Amino acid sequence: MSKKQSIAPDGMGAIIHKNGVHFRVWAPNAEAVYVTGGFNKWSETADPLERDENGYWAGTVAKAKANDEYKYVIVNGEQKLQRIDPYARQVTNSVGNSIIYANNYDWEGDNFQIAPWHELIIYEMHIGTFNSMKRNKPGNLRDAISRFPYLQKLGVNTVEIMPITEFPGGRSWGYNPSSIFAVESDYGGPDALKDFVKAAHQHGLAVILDVVYNHMGPSDLDLWRFDGWYENEGGGIYFYNDGRATTPWGATRPDYGRSEVRQYLRDNALMWLDEYHIDGLRWDSTIYMRNVIGQDNAKASDIPEAWALMQWINEEIKAHFPGRISIAEDLQQNPWLTKPTSEGGAAFDAQWDSAFVHPVRTALITDDDAFRDLDAVAGAIATIYNGDAFDRVIYTESHDEVANGRARLPEDINPGDAGSWFAQKRSVLGAVLVFTAPGIPMIFQGQEFLEDEWFRDDAPLDWAKQKEFTGILRIYRDLIHLRRNHDDNTRGLCGHFVQVHHIDQERKVIAFVRWDDKGNEHGTVVIVNMADATYQDYAVGLPAEGVWHTRFNSDGAVYNLNWGNEGVAAVEAQPAKDGALPFYGVIEIGPYSALILSRDPA
Repeated sequence: MSKKQSIAPDGMGAIIHKNGVHFRVWAPNAEAVYVTGGFNKWSETADPLERDENGYWAGTVAKAKANDEYKYVIVNGEQKLQRIDPYARQVTNSVGNSIIYANNYDWEGDNFQIAPWHELIIYEMHIGTFNSMKRNKPGNLRDAISRFPYLQKLGVNTVEIMPITEFPGGRSWGYNPSSIFAVESDYGGPDALKDFVKAAHQHGLAVILDVVYNHMGPSDLDLWRFDGWYENEGGGIYFYNDGRATTPWGATRPDYGRSEVRQYLRDNALMWLDEYHIDGLRWDSTIYMRNVIGQDNAKASDIPEAWALMQWINEEIKAHFPGRISIAEDLQQNPWLTKPTSEGGAAFDAQWDSAFVHPVRTALITDDDAFRDLDAVAGAIATIYNGDAFDRVIYTESHDEVANGRARLPEDINPGDAGSWFAQKRSVLGAVLVFTAPGIPMIFQGQEFLEDEWFRDDAPLDWAKQKEFTGILRIYRDLIHLRRNHDDNTRGLCGHFVQVHHIDQERKVIAFVRWDDKGNEHGTVVIVNMADATYQDYAVGLPAEGVWHTRFNSDGAVYNLNWGNEGVAAVEAQPAKDGALPFYGVIEIGPYSALILSRDPA
């Protein structure tokens, strides 16, 4: 390999260009680095790389080409280490070889733009279980594509996929990444992900990808002691080699203070948005990035360089990919996550909100109506961070909430009989709150047809329930349409403003109004009965005069012929002598039921 051949484009990993393939890797403690592969009959010495002053090794191999397998051979003293390329876009498997990937996918016609935050409806999906087409094998990205017409009809406009980077074996949640630049081989590899994204866009679906930067591995991890150096029994150049390395998943927290590691994570985040046209990122457990022990108020355990890294990457996203969304799973209700960097914030666009899911699930699961805490529910509805209703993602089910000993919501409501009247009625109340409270609503795969199987990576989604619970599926579809204001009569649900104006702790009825900048007189009123009782001639406040039409009644016979069909088609507002709102209406409402009211647009 001549010096002339080693001159090649900028970048890391294996880069195809006119003179062959240029390889570049960071190994500051190596004494020598070689690239070995099918192009040199796996010789460990035929193609040495040259070192620069910063500990990077690079060179061009003229015979190498797309789809060739390769590895780096790193020599450090008596150690001779074969390593997968940290920047490999494709690998044979988590303990196999890197593959030279030709990044020449045809994106022609893909000019998709993710919807504004106030219009987003997220559907969380696990590729391995979402649509498994072959018995005893995980589903893959192309299997999932065949369900896009279903999701489009359901009305969601965003899919969030759990991590799809290469992990050990063929089944995993994905939160144990082996190679963060490579797409899981059992899911179809990089081109399958690009097919998935392009097809999603063609069906009006944005794609958000889960990324894991709080730890790596810990198994099948070639980054571990990558170039042979380590100290304190630590993981070497990519990781902290002291107490900061420790996480609940192993001692593999990346060294956020090391410039090369920061660059590595930054390059990864931007790669998904650039090369794969991903519309946003959801960062796994950012609390375990920014704090060693995962506690918001444990200042002594904070990792300031992690906060600075999040700020840098989020600013890079805003600068280079405006309109893409960045979401933190932090679950600490910390408003600084979504403040701009100019104020010291981390500049995320939204965060998963534990202030919603936990009180709402608790209220729905509680057996005795008398113990349902409507004040806690009111707090969950009204929580807003930094004056922006869409700074948070709200849900009653996610992969974390329905796994590891925790059940799906209908199963939690009525253990052993998730299809019962109680489980259906109360879980629907959860859906009503998700789609009407301020925030970006999210549901977990199968929630819309009462899937009761707790989530695990070897249990495919039971699509038979789609036909068994058609009424529940229709409820979700109708709620989504109302949330997106499809009929131009519930625009209040897209607004920033909320007022919980009615809390009846005795009869367990709560009501609130949502509105946008046109004012609450043009808002949408949501009334939720969290008791096993039917109420007639029940008075509830309304923000304006006129006729308020029922746009949704969860007790309607259209959803289940065995339900009571209690409710009213319309309510005439009357002046109120007192109360939080200037008018009121008299309604009927069924047990464990909800009504959504609005006036016709002027």
